[in-house]
Amino acid sequence: MDALDTKLNEVFSGRVVRKDLVQQVKKGTNVPTFVLEFLLAKYCASNDPDEIAAGIEATLEYLARHYVRPDESNKAQSTVQQKGTHKYVDKVHVRHVEKEKRHWAAMENFNSQRIAINQKFYKDNDRLLEGGLWAEVTVGYNDVEDDNYAFYVEDLRPIQLSRFDFDRYLEGRARFTRDEWMDIVLRSVGLKPSKLSPRLKLHFIARLLPLVEPNYNFIELGPRGTGKSYFFSEFSPYATLVSGGQATKATLFYNNARGKVGLVGFWDAVAFDEVAGIKIKDQDAIQIMKDYMANGRFSRGVEVIANASMAFVGNIDESIHQLVNSTEHDLFLPLPAALDLAVMDRFYCYLPGWEIPKNSSAYLTGAFGFITDYLAEAFHHLFKQTNRYEYVNSHIRLGPAVEGRDEKGIKKTVAAFLKILHPGGAPEPAELEEYVAYAVEARRRVKEQMNKRKPDDEFARINLSYFGADGSEVVVYCPESKGAPATQSPSRRTLDRGAEARAPTASTVEGPAEIQLTRPAAVPDDEQAAPEHPREPELKEQHFTILYGDTGYTYDSLIGPYLAGARSVTIEDPYIRAPHQIANFVRFCETVSKTPGVRSVTLVTSYDDQTNLADLNDKLGELKQSLMEVDIVLEIRINEKLHDREIRLDNGWIIKLGRGLDFYQKPESWFAIGASDFSLRKCLETKVDIFREAPRSND
Repeated sequence: MDALDTKLNEVFSGRVVRKDLVQQVKKGTNVPTFVLEFLLAKYCASNDPDEIAAGIEATLEYLARHYVRPDESNKAQSTVQQKGTHKYVDKVHVRHVEKEKRHWAAMENFNSQRIAINQKFYKDNDRLLEGGLWAEVTVGYNDVEDDNYAFYVEDLRPIQLSRFDFDRYLEGRARFTRDEWMDIVLRSVGLKPSKLSPRLKLHFIARLLPLVEPNYNFIELGPRGTGKSYFFSEFSPYATLVSGGQATKATLFYNNARGKVGLVGFWDAVAFDEVAGIKIKDQDAIQIMKDYMANGRFSRGVEVIANASMAFVGNIDESIHQLVNSTEHDLFLPLPAALDLAVMDRFYCYLPGWEIPKNSSAYLTGAFGFITDYLAEAFHHLFKQTNRYEYVNSHIRLGPAVEGRDEKGIKKTVAAFLKILHPGGAPEPAELEEYVAYAVEARRRVKEQMNKRKPDDEFARINLSYFGADGSEVVVYCPESKGAPATQSPSRRTLDRGAEARAPTASTVEGPAEIQLTRPAAVPDDEQAAPEHPREPELKEQHFTILYGDTGYTYDSLIGPYLAGARSVTIEDPYIRAPHQIANFVRFCETVSKTPGVRSVTLVTSYDDQTNLADLNDKLGELKQSLMEVDIVLEIRINEKLHDREIRLDNGWIIKLGRGLDFYQKPESWFAIGASDFSLRKCLETKVDIFREAPRSND
């Protein structure tokens, strides 16, 4: 133990743990860091080597008895049945099943999706309903044969402190200098401060800013293996990481079908991992994101106000030196096209991930740091209960080039640094100036990239500055681009096409000749009229016959193009009864769900005496539930006299299929081509009529 370890144990006794112990215990388990440290805090709250060794043994024994490995779920369920009750550490989700009018809990590693749970647990812990949380769960066995569930939650304790004393936290902070406190925070996230330069220390602190400042928009792009997503996936139970897949407005913001606020209403920070792969199919989601990033509110029929910060982390594969010296590309190159200039302008801080070293044991500390859960609770309190923006507003003065969003971003960044490093007091003037300079640079990096993309001078005022304590103006530059004319004075060739010959070439730019990158440059706004891809063929009425044995027909190819612009779909088909017919309807709904804008599907069908109504209701109920996840409402109507088969779209198109959705032959073998890919599945003979409904007269 060094002097800082001794002092930390003295001031925050019982709230610290040796960080190398976490790595020892973590091997062989897939338990989040804050869960392990929760256990180590119970059993290793000491600096005595013998007590620590005994504590590690107790922690490992606890995990052996109470942590469920995913491949041992069957054994865990059997244990509960034999003993009646048993306590497990697992991640718990709670979902509401509309057709049953009740809630069910699910435990991930225990591998049970239908666990009865008392409402007091999810009323006290909203995150159970959105994303789930890790907890100590006492699971009981239900031996009543008439009940439709085998397990129930007898008790649940979230893996977090039962009470956090913020005043005690502030009293402890006052015992340390700023530099000591910064080292403690860095040790608490597992880093060795002695291996980090002052600038690197600020970079790592900056990764924590979205966890303490509400509605803070942050982006970090850099090489792989630098730990960009760690702070959002394992450091805090109040942050969630959205990894890959589609980010829908129902998931992120508001689900109209359920009347529920999305992730932004339940978490302090929502982070998007691998931002280059984000798929946003509905442009409404982008507009809502812009509104939310701008002012923390949005409207989806109801006005919603939320505080969650948004963080975007991803990889950048190109050379930074090439990018800043490129006349065609910029440091936002990895972002998908959906994240346009309006989204970029809302980023308050662009952290240069290329300056952060790769993960290595050389940078991991073996010293003491806060229990992750304790520091996460402190950050959560700072996020919810404190505001340093007014202090910043009255203590710093920014230069004339700083505009509206620049000012807001810079001041929020400084306020977040103060929350982390000076939670209860004021910084020294030199320390405050250090934070201001960092915040101005972080915002300038955003503005420089937008200035390269925009063909006019909207973002041309990139020389952001502040006034120091002596009253002098200080212009801040980004180290990677300070000597790059292509970034500092980008050519406006799109506005003055005759000047293209006079535009600077590689030979007139300082540094090596520009290397052409493979990714295309962003298209300026004034060139958007020229489509990059051929236009879709104009839709027209069609009347044709699918012959017996034909292939190449799918719901996507037949119906998909006509869904454009539709918001509601009505399908009349009397034969959605048998399992394969229900499966066809599911495939049809998958086609509908790929079309942005469709909000409702109505199925009009019928049944006979041979129909298994219980099975039909169960299957359609599951489909209805899954469609709600993509913000589509399914309504089912029964019409016993129904004979026609047609699909009506509210954009005016009507599709009549002679055999309804069931025009496929049963495959000769489920191991032959066409069994899964319906474009290769042989068809039955049927007529297809696609026509537009004549507009109704007003007479």
